[in-house]
Amino acid sequence: MPNSVHDEKRALRADLRERRQLLSESARDAAATGIREQLDALVDRLGVTSMSCYLSTTTEPGTHEFVELAVARGIRVLLPITRADGLLDWAVATPDGDIAEGLFGLPEPVGEVLGPIAVNDVDVLVIPAAAVGRDGMRLGWGRGYFDKTLGSMEKCPPVYAVVFDSEVLDDIPSDERDEPVTGVVTPTRTLTLSPSRR
Repeated sequence: MPNSVHDEKRALRADLRERRQLLSESARDAAATGIREQLDALVDRLGVTSMSCYLSTTTEPGTHEFVELAVARGIRVLLPITRADGLLDWAVATPDGDIAEGLFGLPEPVGEVLGPIAVNDVDVLVIPAAAVGRDGMRLGWGRGYFDKTLGSMEKCPPVYAVVFDSEVLDDIPSDERDEPVTGVVTPTRTLTLSPSRR
């Protein structure tokens, strides 16, 4: 990766991380409610019966409530588990499922571990991001787990990244390893950014 792109990404991530840490608890609660409403509408519109999502950290737009309600509605939700080799394993979310601290201190499910290909048959992927560009490029947090997952899928379903409203940007620094997303979900809106990924 050219150093300039690497440096731009690092600086942007640091800025976004600092902004997220400054959000009030009430702003986080409101964001979580908005994300649940937007994701509920998205899965209804797409007719989702199986999907991937993730368990948000305390500084991310909250997904826990959405996951809990999706499971209660009968949607099969796969949650990621980080591996040391840079790939993701998956576990099926269950009502009142246990959560443990994963490889990087992220909240991850406890349960039967399914391999990386378990995600190949979902209807939609909902993934975290630091920011998303209006052209569909996603800025992650630099470990490459989701880029590897998306890049390895033979037939990738729609992919929506979850960010705060202020993190939908005109332009995102990117390189050949970065994978685009179909759309973005914020607390107030869901945007389709590219009709298909491939």
